[in-house]
Amino acid sequence: MKLRIKIFGLGGLNENGKNMYVVEVENDLFVLDAGLKYPDDRLLGIDYVIPNYDYLKENEDRIKGIFITHGHDGQMGAIPDMLSDMSQLNVYGTAFTLEILKNELSEEQMKKIIFHEVIPHKNISFGKVSVFPISLTHSIPGTVGYVINTPDGAIVYTGNFVFDQSMLGPYKTDIGKLAYVGKKGVLCLMSESLYAEKQGYTSPHNRITDIVRETLDQHEGRILVNIFKTQFYRIQELLTEINRTNRDVVILGKGLENTIYKAIDMGYLSFSKNRIKNIHNIKDNNIIVLISDEREKPFSNIQRIIRGYDKFIQIRDTDTVVFASPVYEGMERSATKVYDDVAKIGSELIILSSKKYLAHHASKEDLMMMINLMNPKYYFPTIGEYRHQVMNANVAKTLGMDDDHILLKLNGQVVHFENGELIKDGEIIKTDEILVDGKTIGDISEVVVKDREILSENGIVIVSATIDKTSKKVVAGPEILTRGFIYVKENIDIIKEAENISKTVIKENISNNYVDFNKIKLGIRDKLGKYLYKETECKPMILIVIGEI
Repeated sequence: MKLRIKIFGLGGLNENGKNMYVVEVENDLFVLDAGLKYPDDRLLGIDYVIPNYDYLKENEDRIKGIFITHGHDGQMGAIPDMLSDMSQLNVYGTAFTLEILKNELSEEQMKKIIFHEVIPHKNISFGKVSVFPISLTHSIPGTVGYVINTPDGAIVYTGNFVFDQSMLGPYKTDIGKLAYVGKKGVLCLMSESLYAEKQGYTSPHNRITDIVRETLDQHEGRILVNIFKTQFYRIQELLTEINRTNRDVVILGKGLENTIYKAIDMGYLSFSKNRIKNIHNIKDNNIIVLISDEREKPFSNIQRIIRGYDKFIQIRDTDTVVFASPVYEGMERSATKVYDDVAKIGSELIILSSKKYLAHHASKEDLMMMINLMNPKYYFPTIGEYRHQVMNANVAKTLGMDDDHILLKLNGQVVHFENGELIKDGEIIKTDEILVDGKTIGDISEVVVKDREILSENGIVIVSATIDKTSKKVVAGPEILTRGFIYVKENIDIIKEAENISKTVIKENISNNYVDFNKIKLGIRDKLGKYLYKETECKPMILIVIGEI
């Protein structure tokens, strides 16, 4: 009997974030991660983006589980939104990963999930197939990769990882188990690509202890640190250095505070709770204030403070403001504006360079080590823009892997194995993005985003007129209203001509006591649009409102 295995991404290929990969072994369906990504500056008003999961909805009865590698939004941020369409989800993750996920869910959402705590290196059986979690090193404790054992060999998904011998305890990689899996036989290794172009190992460039120590030693006033609430290793480095001083900490934001307290209680962060003060100490001169971003809106909290809208804290010119987290690709413009706003206040500004201080992702030597340990028959670069995937493929080539055993794919393109051999059948699964704006998902299309872009760049022109229902004569208007287009008082001639053009189009489409409203709207958009572009070289959105009385 032929064993059929399919692997494809619903998200995470040719992009940074939104990771969601599917492994099908015959009729069983295993989902690896279910993440979101943050929008770049072009997606106006969009809070975050998740994969279109129609395929999972259509095959819900075949899903054995969603296996989360670690507690970052790029790996599990889509789960709360998926629950609106799924009857029930089996979610697998380590204790700390599940704890973070639970904090993101409402009571109603919790009822629709069956949580399965995975213990690293303890097999989970699904008949002929089993899933084996292996401890890996990342910026958050309890990170695992997953080995899906099949009769034709293992499918290994690394998620995000680095090899850093100094990261111990809940961060430690079990290299022995990785080597064991490699000896048993790996059919396909799915490995991340984000840092594939970077030379050497990521370690020690993932550590920030030196700059944190320098900052604490050289700046005596209040220090505000903006950091992602799930960048636990960086938070630990910061807290460890604070322990060397007589400074205390105030945590701004209930989400970050709850997460840190929970991590201390579970033994994942080492810091005395007595050193964590309440909000009344936030103005103290010798205090360290930790600020995190909201899940949906990077820089939202620090921006509110900068603008003076926060009721607890205002930035002073004697403060030092540290940005300790990397900037998402596409968010550089927003980040630069925040940095400028801090500088205008007069505060000391410290930005951790993303070139000097790396995140916890695998560079070339890390990838080579993983490939050598796994010794896979096929290699599938995942997690990253397509250029990153290509660089990852080149890493595999330097280790002697053949081109036809390296699988460069886009979302929806299926890798198909039969009896352990690659079948090139060209199958494609329909994929798309869901743009989430506030609490509403599924109704924000590319058209809406394009409209927002036009409005932000060129403004809007509204043409309104009223026609007598009986005589079909224009009794009011056309009147031109503009917002964000031109300053009316200084452009009366343009407005007058726009009214004349609109009036002419309306009269041309009234005949034999009949008004062709459709032609009026199309005609005004066409002729008025050309005229306005000729005069201003702008293309505002044109709305036509024609009423009858």
